[in-house]
Amino acid sequence: MPTYGSTVRSPLAALAPPLRTALTRVEYDADTLLEALGDAAHSALGRGEPVPVRRAARAAGDLGVLVRLLLLGDALDELEVAAALAPVRIDEAVAAGLLTRSGGVVRAALDLRPTDIGAGNRWILSDLDDSMHRRTLTEDHVLGVGHASLSLLRATPTAPVGSVLDLGTGCGIQAVHAASYARSVTATDVNPRALWLAEATAALNELEIELVPGSWFEPVTGRRFDQVVANPPFVVGPARIEHTYRDSGLALDGASELVMSGVPELLTPGGTAAVLSAWVHTEEQDWRQRVAGWLPAHGIDAWVVQRDIADPALYVGTWLRDAGLDPRSPEAQQRAGAWLTALEQAGVTGVGFGFVYLRAVDAPTELLAEDLTHGFDDPLGTEALAYFERSAWLRDTAADPARAWRSRYRVDPATALERVSLPGAEGWQQQVARLHRGDGPRWQHEVDETTVSLLAGMRPDGLPLYELIELLALSQGAEEASPEFADAALGVVTGLVRHGLIHPVPR
Repeated sequence: MPTYGSTVRSPLAALAPPLRTALTRVEYDADTLLEALGDAAHSALGRGEPVPVRRAARAAGDLGVLVRLLLLGDALDELEVAAALAPVRIDEAVAAGLLTRSGGVVRAALDLRPTDIGAGNRWILSDLDDSMHRRTLTEDHVLGVGHASLSLLRATPTAPVGSVLDLGTGCGIQAVHAASYARSVTATDVNPRALWLAEATAALNELEIELVPGSWFEPVTGRRFDQVVANPPFVVGPARIEHTYRDSGLALDGASELVMSGVPELLTPGGTAAVLSAWVHTEEQDWRQRVAGWLPAHGIDAWVVQRDIADPALYVGTWLRDAGLDPRSPEAQQRAGAWLTALEQAGVTGVGFGFVYLRAVDAPTELLAEDLTHGFDDPLGTEALAYFERSAWLRDTAADPARAWRSRYRVDPATALERVSLPGAEGWQQQVARLHRGDGPRWQHEVDETTVSLLAGMRPDGLPLYELIELLALSQGAEEASPEFADAALGVVTGLVRHGLIHPVPR
């Protein structure tokens, strides 16, 4: 293994230039792979079904050879592989740890996957998983391009920043992604094998990434970053480490607590963090209260989005399969029993999963924790930054309420009004009116007719809020708006601004 921060490089990283030449020559990239395999076989690859992929790859020349070698894990003739990988020499690839050889047959020792993660094609090196061949994963297994990592990629803000920390980088996929929008990227990991692969991944993609070994925050003590991204070992369970990529050694949701409580100290003023996290649900405590207790009392604006809730049995079974175990095997049943007992003893009724967004602010900590469990395909990264801007405006108006009253507002073009009516004795009778946000997270707010009328009067060149409220009061027969009426209207406006259904108009 190399000494990170020095000029020493591993043989795998040193292999990167000729390997890059080979991959470029055969067009082993995300777009060409889709074109060569076709939609059906490409979908089969994502489902872990090798036969359709193998059949399509056989007609794809050298590209097909690399697909079978590096993605399917097939054993191939050495001469065939040598031709596809030229100018890489087979003995160099074996010595570097990329391939294994037995007689005249060659297999991949690592997964090498082309992926478009938002800035064009990138190649990601990782350990072989069990998607194409049944494997039980080792403790130091380094996960590749999985659902969780892709989920975090789509959820990470990508506005240009100076410095990014990838806390617990694994194979380096988040760090590679960060290199497209940050001037400098630092990546840490406690697993030496992860740093070995991340170094080679960076070299293969011709990226400069600072790699620092160590546990949690220790490698970057005293440093600050404009953005932190983290896909930590957040799996909820007993305090043990079976696989470093998912197990923290901390009981229950201790890893998420540690990251959420420690990341604020790593942020520059105005810096942000995007973190995958999990938290337990119990009868005694609402999950929002639990998460709130992990944050410092001052200095953080937090938006926590719960995307899913799993019952303990489903949760344990999912992660057993993730480790390559058959839940029916005696070993898996023993682990499942111990795991479920630990959750039961802790009173866990469910496990929540989602995204944590943090921004460093000079103000008392604020937290909005909410569910977003409906179908949603748009990335949240851009939305997170927009949320923090809206939150900052609301924080300013809380300090100066007159600003909210004097402001003009506009209804977002994607906001729609829905009325739901049911048949009654006198025809259709309206049951509810809702405002829908038609883009982003697609928030919904039930509203009354007063709110509908209020929004109807909002225009960039229209009346300020206090005049709109006075007109509404007059239309309802009052001589002026009562304080209660005005406060209720302002509360509605605040909620709609926070979710982006309406926007204050800049002066």
